[in-house]
Amino acid sequence: MAKSIDVSDLNIYYGDFLAVEGVNMTVKSKSVTAFIGPSGCGKSTMLRSLNRMHEVIPGARVEGKVVVDGQSLYDASVDPVAVRRQIGMVFQRPNPFPTMSIYDNVLAGNRLNAKRLKKSEADVTVEKSLKSANLWEEVKDRLSKPGMGLSGGQQQRLCIARAIAVEPEVLLMDEPCSALDPISTSAIEDLIHELKSDYTIVIVTHNMQQAARVSDDTGFFNLKAAGQPGHLVEFNPTKKMFSTPDEASTEAYISGRFG
Repeated sequence: MAKSIDVSDLNIYYGDFLAVEGVNMTVKSKSVTAFIGPSGCGKSTMLRSLNRMHEVIPGARVEGKVVVDGQSLYDASVDPVAVRRQIGMVFQRPNPFPTMSIYDNVLAGNRLNAKRLKKSEADVTVEKSLKSANLWEEVKDRLSKPGMGLSGGQQQRLCIARAIAVEPEVLLMDEPCSALDPISTSAIEDLIHELKSDYTIVIVTHNMQQAARVSDDTGFFNLKAAGQPGHLVEFNPTKKMFSTPDEASTEAYISGRFG
């Protein structure tokens, strides 16, 4: 069941350095939310804080709250591994496990989580996940072949299949199309539209047109000055952001006058 995410007064640190300051937002369930803004303003850092990937970096920490379905993700009693099962991540560059087949790549998350599946259950999971990622018809006759043998766009869809095979509630995508050609990018965007009927999706993108095409809501991040923390300038429905934004700096960025 897709869940909403409530972020309140979130400060994100690398050691003593405050990277992102004072973020408040609500990510609606079964919607696509895009984070936009210039490089270095904290978009990807913000994204990683939503499933506790940020704290994998030594010295990284957060203050404030990230609440999913009434549960604060950073409570001391919460297992970060369980959070990452609930909130999956797809990275900028496709990263299938190079020694694994397509079949085993899809099941990798289940096996890392020590989830034992009968062969029949595994077959169902692989087929369902690849169909959800719009990849089944292209690979169903070569499931035993290496995942690295696929094209870049297919590899990224394989990574999405791997992420959804563990049945998360939220999918985070960090510039999932930046390494792909326009045709593969279009395929991923179509897939995002389809997946939002079952998942809450948050995507980081540098592509303004992509944010306008795929997202329901958009958050614009920026820096006040070099060396200052990133902050959320504006968070609004995407149609409003791209037509009548509240902030002048949002309009300047979207229209290409800076960034």
